[in-house]
Amino acid sequence: MEKKFDNFLFNASVDKSRYFIAKYYLKSNDMLKAAEGIAIGQSIGNPNVRLDSETAELLENHLSVILDHPENLKNRKEGEVKIAFPIKNFDLERDGITQLTCALMGGQMDIEVILGCRLIDVEFPEIFLKNFKGPKIGMDEIKKRTNCENRPLLGGIVKPKTGLDISTLKEVCAKMVRGGVDFIKEDEILGNPSCCPFEERVKIVNDVVQNEAAKLSKEVFYAPCVNSDLPYLLHRIEFLVKNNVKAYHLNIWSGLQMYKYLRSYDFDIAMHYQKSGDRVLTDKNNAYSISWTVLLKFARISGADFIHAGMWGGYLSDTKNDLSEWMSILTSTHDLGFKKTVPSLSCGSHPGLVDSTVKNFGKEVMMSLGGSLHGHPKGTIAGAKAMRQAFDLNKQEKKDTSEFKEYNEAVEKWGYVND
Repeated sequence: MEKKFDNFLFNASVDKSRYFIAKYYLKSNDMLKAAEGIAIGQSIGNPNVRLDSETAELLENHLSVILDHPENLKNRKEGEVKIAFPIKNFDLERDGITQLTCALMGGQMDIEVILGCRLIDVEFPEIFLKNFKGPKIGMDEIKKRTNCENRPLLGGIVKPKTGLDISTLKEVCAKMVRGGVDFIKEDEILGNPSCCPFEERVKIVNDVVQNEAAKLSKEVFYAPCVNSDLPYLLHRIEFLVKNNVKAYHLNIWSGLQMYKYLRSYDFDIAMHYQKSGDRVLTDKNNAYSISWTVLLKFARISGADFIHAGMWGGYLSDTKNDLSEWMSILTSTHDLGFKKTVPSLSCGSHPGLVDSTVKNFGKEVMMSLGGSLHGHPKGTIAGAKAMRQAFDLNKQEKKDTSEFKEYNEAVEKWGYVND
């Protein structure tokens, strides 16, 4: 490689206002060559072929920079590497997440020397963030409107996932509200089946949810599942807005860029970002993957008001360190400069996990449940009441459960955790 090329390829630091800083965990029999493969290949072209047109000016402006010394990469088989991608390679307003992700996790997957490539983190330049709106409503306003400023939010998930007719779905949702939920999410499997057509069910269910909520002098965010291809997806959101629905549920398989696209319309509706299926992209055991940390950052800047962030103590349980980091990304007010996103913990939540969850992560969280809500020995209303009773008990220094029948029945069935 020519000397002039090396002068631009390595540096201990760069001006962060002019670069995206990507942190990777790489595996390779030649770490130096692997890092060069990403930095060169994902900016100016083939890492092994140099061209006369690669002027010093072109390299200075468009070549990615490895933030390390080449000697530090030699004789290693794996490890972390930071690479800076010039913002001049992007139309920051219009390329967005689509083109950025293409650069950060694209052609290096075809380079044989790279045996593993995990995108651990990304730092965004401030000029890039100016093209994003963040959450429309945000956690503080959501907690105020649902009357739960001194407790976690309670999310209810429709079960069975699909197969319900509209009449049954309406009754299930009404019971959840009567029991005390603040948020109702249709499951990601419930799209537009013939047994429960989207537009017909949304009108009927939303009316009953809001009527029941009004009796309690609060708001409940009902989030119909809108998963679909364009242009149908946009049409469904427009239908929800027209009918005064307060939220919608969009699964990650709709596309990472779709959340920003929908938020760009500035609809007065809350967005729930559903992660089901994300491990295809984020699992640490994958040779090539993107950390959930990165997707959470994308989610918040793109406009997620709610997000299935992970789970604590359920059938899928993340580590305390991971969950703490993820919640910080969603709720910190200084790093990204947007309204807070509500982190939803789901995948086995139940009343016996409330104390443990609040002790470890505080009250800026939503505990969402389906199976243990509808599967309560006394049914759906009792299941929601059991969670609300768990929230009330959490505030007591000396817990007296004698008057909390639904809670006691839930704990007897699902157990109690206070780790």
